[in-house]
Amino acid sequence: MRFAAIVLSVLALFAFSGAAHARKAPLTDPAPVSIPAGLDQEQVTKDIKRALIGRGWAIEQEQPGDITTVLRLRDHVARVHVTWDAGTIRIAYVDSTNLNYEDRRGKRFIHPNYLGWVNNIAQDMKTNLQLTALDK
Repeated sequence: MRFAAIVLSVLALFAFSGAAHARKAPLTDPAPVSIPAGLDQEQVTKDIKRALIGRGWAIEQEQPGDITTVLRLRDHVARVHVTWDAGTIRIAYVDSTNLNYEDRRGKRFIHPNYLGWVNNIAQDMKTNLQLTALDK
């Protein structure tokens, strides 16, 4: 009987640890977004801000070619750094709260929802830029 209790305890421990890891995905920054030719920095900045604000991200700091932005959903917080030049926009993870961020020997993991959130803003930036380029 005691042996069965130990086996059940060990199985429960493995099941719990698996569930904890199931809510993590490898953290990768979105692929750079290409900026169509002919757009000036003002138009690009406006399209980036439109994508961020449209998805609920708040701009914390801003300089030319550089925005730090934060998303607060319930008790979750994600912060990213958006940088751009004449040709591309890059989105990079800065930090987070309550998103299960973990760095295991140089490999970063985070809650899978974060990946969807940043991929959504990257896609919105791409769409906004393409629409602006059509109007030129």
